[in-house]
Amino acid sequence: MGEKEIIKIPQIILQWSKWYPWKDVEKGARKREIKIPNKKPGVYEVKYKCDDKRLTIGKASDLRMRIRQGLVKGKIPHSAGKKIRKNEETSKIVII
Repeated sequence: MGEKEIIKIPQIILQWSKWYPWKDVEKGARKREIKIPNKKPGVYEVKYKCDDKRLTIGKASDLRMRIRQGLVKGKIPHSAGKKIRKNEETSKIVII
């Protein structure tokens, strides 16, 4: 075994949003309560509202573009978006 080194990682603050229904995200930012950061990095998760089973979790350098245009609308490539839109009941899905 090699030498041990202690690394102290500074505390970070995570800002969580509330869960938004897929259909509301799909409608767009016209609903004032939906605040997906534009041109900001972050992580997101997709699941059924009444189930903790995660459908996908991802990271993005531009959350709004990745979630709304990729995941929900399919206008840009998204690794899980097409499968979710095709195979899942999106009316019961929420996104954080």
